[in-house]
Amino acid sequence: MSEKLEGIVSPAIDNLLNKVDSKYELVIFASKRARQINDYYSALHEGSLFNNVGPLVDATVDEKPLTIAMHEIDQNKLQKHATE
Repeated sequence: MSEKLEGIVSPAIDNLLNKVDSKYELVIFASKRARQINDYYSALHEGSLFNNVGPLVDATVDEKPLTIAMHEIDQNKLQKHATE
């Protein structure tokens, strides 16, 4: 059986941690983006998409917003901004 493992295995956690300063920053960064993706999908059902940005990577219906956010981080589709 050669199943393709998904979730935290893909993208690899080591690759994700190289893109941020700490694992805590990764959690916050990914969770904020996942909330934005979730808001996008909610707005999609309501018919108003003007305030929300959808997934920046190819995503299937089965993927959770957090998984999509992790793929966006891994593919350098997102940039973190320094907080003031």
